Amino acid sequence: MKPFSIISLWITTILGAALLGLVTNAINAQVSEQYFRTILGWQHVADIKRAIVAQGIFEGLICGLVLSTLFLAVIAFVSRAQCGYSFGLRYVLGLLATAFMLWAAGGVLGVALVSLSPEFYRSHFFGVPESSPDQLRYAWVGGSIWGVQFGGAAATFIFMALFRARWRLSNATVA
Repeated sequence: MKPFSIISLWITTILGAALLGLVTNAINAQVSEQYFRTILGWQHVADIKRAIVAQGIFEGLICGLVLSTLFLAVIAFVSRAQCGYSFGLRYVLGLLATAFMLWAAGGVLGVALVSLSPEFYRSHFFGVPESSPDQLRYAWVGGSIWGVQFGGAAATFIFMALFRARWRLSNATVA
């Protein structure tokens, strides 16, 4: 039953995005609690690392819900709800892996920017710490979050186009 595959892929994608949020924020919690205290106003949060991970899961669920609904709507439309779970799962896993790589790339770009010009970084971003090591950690977290959010959204559209092209190609050879 192929429509069930579409629903299963949708759920898998949402849960995958929540897992991605958990992992990336668990790492970011180790890098810079200060970023979250400053940006989210969590100065008085006692168990900040747990709150950071919970925030990652929450944001992963929200972004996953929105982007996976769009992504799976395109898969359902393009395949006329005939896409099998394993075929679609390759695109879901590729999308999640790409989002993770973009998280890392965003972190590297944030660190590169603050390394290139700490003055520019402090003047353009909110609450940047004064010490160089703290700035680097802060920039990693901010850059990585932007990387996974904006990059993940862009990757969603790219993977929709890749799915469409591959689906049409695989069905053109069958017909």
